[in-house]
Amino acid sequence: MKKAIGIDIGGTKIAAGIISETGELLKRTEVKSDPTDKEKMFAKVVEAIERVLEDSTYSLADIEGIGAGVPGKVDRQKGIAIFQNNLPWAQFPVTARLQEQFGLERITIDNDVYMAAYAEWKASQAKTDETFVYVTISTGISCSIIHNGSFFRGAGFAGELGLIPVLSTRKKLERLEKMSAGPAIEKLAQKEMQSASLSTKDVFERYNEGASGFQPIIDEITDNWVHGLYSISCLLDPHKVVFGGSVIANNPFLLDIIKEKLKLIQIPEQQHLLSQMSISAMKQNNGVIGAGLRVFEGI
Repeated sequence: MKKAIGIDIGGTKIAAGIISETGELLKRTEVKSDPTDKEKMFAKVVEAIERVLEDSTYSLADIEGIGAGVPGKVDRQKGIAIFQNNLPWAQFPVTARLQEQFGLERITIDNDVYMAAYAEWKASQAKTDETFVYVTISTGISCSIIHNGSFFRGAGFAGELGLIPVLSTRKKLERLEKMSAGPAIEKLAQKEMQSASLSTKDVFERYNEGASGFQPIIDEITDNWVHGLYSISCLLDPHKVVFGGSVIANNPFLLDIIKEKLKLIQIPEQQHLLSQMSISAMKQNNGVIGAGLRVFEGI
């Protein structure tokens, strides 16, 4: 059985896993990121890879290669992390540094959402002539599109759903991510409820408990998501949409709200999508699994 290492690199944590060529997660570990310096951040990536090997029964000799999911814009051919909002890796040569560190020739890097999308696409058993969309709602909001078995990349920045403008309560256009990603939900709740201690997790827990004042918050953020999702529905008319990211994966009731609101604005010819929207069963592992799988099958 062939094996690869998949790593999902973020500004808060780095997850590393050993993945079989069939997509089985054989071992997984996490280390805390250190985005204060580019070399310190790379050292944490190395630590994650070394730790997942140490915790397993496998050695580097058993590994076919490494797949790495990196936030932001990536040059896959040159193996360079070009731009990120939350890492100090502008123009950082990820592939060359990993090859130098571990002596493995096969290194695959891509945007982290694309890596997660690949795992979800494989798991969904979508047909190769379909249009598949993976949407992540977490610290940020983004999506990845797989059309006819290949990623749709545009000029390199396609899928930035979080940049779509939505109308704020102040009747001002703001980016979706700024209005309704995890940190924005926390900020909105603290303002509306006049409580500096509320977290994003608290918002959903209190809403489910029926606490007063949380319904308008849920309405506002889901209205904003639906605005962005309707753009996807109109522009791509996808066959399937899978949602991931901690905000929605940990609160699956949100999918029913999204469907109800989306149905109100879709025309009948678009509503086939409603029955083909689901939440990831992999939760926080899809980035690691997708990165590992891409070592064996690049698209």
